[in-house]
Amino acid sequence: MGLLNGSLTMLLVIVGVMLFGWTEAQTTPARGLDAILQDYGYRAFVRPKTGVEYDGVPPLNLTGIRVSVMRLRSGSLFTRGVKMYNEFVIPVGVIETPYVERLVLVYQNLANWSMVYYPLTDYVYLAPVLGLLAYDATDLTAKNPKELEIRASEEPIEIEFTLTRSVPDGSVARCVLFGLNGTVSFTNVESGNKCVTYEQGHFSIVVESIAPSPAPAEQPPGPTPSHQGGGGNGSRVWIIVGSIVGGIALLVLLALLILWVWRFNKRKKMRRMEKAADAGEALHMTMVGNTKAPLATTTRTQPTLETEYVP
Repeated sequence: MGLLNGSLTMLLVIVGVMLFGWTEAQTTPARGLDAILQDYGYRAFVRPKTGVEYDGVPPLNLTGIRVSVMRLRSGSLFTRGVKMYNEFVIPVGVIETPYVERLVLVYQNLANWSMVYYPLTDYVYLAPVLGLLAYDATDLTAKNPKELEIRASEEPIEIEFTLTRSVPDGSVARCVLFGLNGTVSFTNVESGNKCVTYEQGHFSIVVESIAPSPAPAEQPPGPTPSHQGGGGNGSRVWIIVGSIVGGIALLVLLALLILWVWRFNKRKKMRRMEKAADAGEALHMTMVGNTKAPLATTTRTQPTLETEYVP
C-alpha cells in the first residue's frame, strides 16, 4: 500500500512538472497568440507549393488579425531571399538556427489587437504590429512545430509600413522591436515609414504620447436671456431692500447697546453713592414737636430765645 501511494505521488509530481513546463512556454499572451496563429496558418497548407503565400483564417474571437504562411527551402532563402512578403523585404544571407532543409515563414498583422497583446506605456501606435516568425516545415501536420531563429547576416530585413497615421506635431516617430524573449528596443524610422531589423519578432511605428494640457478653469455661466430683462431688475430691487433692512437692524442693535451701557453706568453710580452713604457718620435724631429730625451734636452758634435777647 505504501509503495502504491509513493508511485501515485511520483506520478502526480511528474504530471505537475510537465504542466508547469508547458505553462512556462506560454508565459505571455503574446507568445500564446503566436502558437495559435501558427496553428491556423499551417491549416492553409492543403497542397502547398514552395515560395507561394497562403492566407490562414484565424478563429472568430481574433477577428481583424491577418495571418499568412510561406514555405521555403533554406538554401533558396539564403541565396535569393524574398523580394516582398507583404510588408517585409527579406534580403539574401538570411540563415536559420537550428538548420533545417525547409522552413515556414509566418506573417502576422495584429491590426486593432496590437495594443492588446503588445501594450506599450507612454507610447501611441502609428501602425499595426507586424510579426515575422520561422518554424520547421519538415511535417506541416505536426502540432507545435519547432520554432526557428532567423537572422540576417548581410543586409537587414526591411519592413515598409503602408497603413500608418500621421505623426503629431512636435513628436518623433520611432521603430519598435518586440523580441521573442520579451525585450523591447527602439530605432529610428528610415525614409518612407521604413524600419530595419536583423532578427525576427514583432515590429511597429510609435510616438511618445503627449500628456494633455490642463483644461482651462471653467468660467461661471453668463446670465441667460431670461435673466437679463425683468429678472435682473428684480434681483437689484431685492438687493437694495435687503441692504436697507440690514442697515435698520444694525441701527436698532446699536441703539439697544447704547441704552444698555447707559443703564449699566447709572446703576453703577447709584451703587457707588449708596456705598458712600453707608460709610458716612450717623446723625443723632431728636423730636421737634411731633416730628423726628436729625440733631447735630455740636453747632457753631448756640441758639438763643428771642425773650432772652437783650438789646
